[in-house]
Amino acid sequence: MKLNRLCLVALLSFFFGTASATEYIFRDLMANTLPSPGCVVEQEAIANASKPYNIKNYSKKFCQTQGYGWHVEAVKDEGKAVCTDCASGKKQCHLEDVVVTCKRIKPGSVGMLPGKS
Repeated sequence: MKLNRLCLVALLSFFFGTASATEYIFRDLMANTLPSPGCVVEQEAIANASKPYNIKNYSKKFCQTQGYGWHVEAVKDEGKAVCTDCASGKKQCHLEDVVVTCKRIKPGSVGMLPGKS
């Protein structure tokens, strides 16, 4: 019975003891979104520009422009809506100064390094 417990403890400590902390590199970006397609009434244009779907997709694109392996950590500021006039009093809006925190795994912090054992 003691042997079974000892084996179980040894096995658990082997699997849970080998976990290593992953280190990340963080970077804050500030960018603007593109204007919405088409012209609509100002309130509707602002609502379309500040939809959570648009903020999520544009923040993902902002981080991906940094290169391979960059992902969104958090959206710090959703920015402010800025509108431009179109025909017949309608407007197109976009968000300016959207601040996003991006992260990437620090090279060499995870996995096997060449020449290391």
